[in-house]
Amino acid sequence: EKGYETGEHAPGLKLGGCGAYRAAHHIIKTHAKVWHSYNNTWRSEQQGMVGISLTSGWGEPVDPHSQRDRDAAERYIQFHLGWFANPIYRGDYPEIMKNYVGKKSAQQGLGKSRLPTFSVQEKTYIKGTSDFLGIGHFTTRYVLQKSFPFLQVSGYHTDRDLAELVDPKWPAPGPKWLYSVPWGFRRLLNFIKTQYGNPLIYVTENGVAEKVQCTQLCDEWRMEYLKGYINEVLKALNDGVNVKGYTAWSLLDKFEWNKGFSERFGFYHIDFNNKNKPRYPKASVDYYKKIISANGFPSPREVMP
Repeated sequence: EKGYETGEHAPGLKLGGCGAYRAAHHIIKTHAKVWHSYNNTWRSEQQGMVGISLTSGWGEPVDPHSQRDRDAAERYIQFHLGWFANPIYRGDYPEIMKNYVGKKSAQQGLGKSRLPTFSVQEKTYIKGTSDFLGIGHFTTRYVLQKSFPFLQVSGYHTDRDLAELVDPKWPAPGPKWLYSVPWGFRRLLNFIKTQYGNPLIYVTENGVAEKVQCTQLCDEWRMEYLKGYINEVLKALNDGVNVKGYTAWSLLDKFEWNKGFSERFGFYHIDFNNKNKPRYPKASVDYYKKIISANGFPSPREVMP
């Protein structure tokens, strides 16, 4: 969406209304082709696994008693995670996506939906092409129903008929989009379990950047974030969600899309002004080291000094 509709990210194309859907369509078909290629050629010899990693927030209805808000929250997650996961696990785009994009396209006077369609053969070919699901997750939004007038130029954001809100009490240690809402992670993981037949899950990205450069390397907010989110993964495991592994994001400060080096997600601070790019451990390094040594939250008695 940022690469093919708004143009904020590479390749910087502004193909309003249809570019993101077309790009996603190609990604899904290409992913399936790679999975089949591995499955037919290499799997018997290597016994490896091929999956896909999808990044998704969680959408919570503003009013859980309002059917409109519950439906809007469902659209949020289906337009986000379901867009890619539904074809791979269930054989086609989510019905809600097909209905909404189709309806908006008709209102615009278009002869067909801006959301491409899979042929019967493609649906069969794509379904089941993931040995595991990688999940990147960072934050949550409250969601409510919001109708956009159909005279407006429709695109991915207006197709969904929803608005996103945040709770001002949520901690926001990092960039303006990233609020710390650990409980959303457990709900997302349980949603995946219910929707897609409890697939094998690897958490491929989860972490927080800092707003200001922390010269003292005292990133206590990162430790709080990790503690909260990892704790919710543990709760999801107790719920029966099939989480196999967890990867914190990220080891090092790095180049972050159109934000360049300004958003620092790393456990290690990088001095980008020095030609040797020296690395300095932040306080979270020692904290995370203890967690992975104990494979859980250690008590002081369990960890060697």
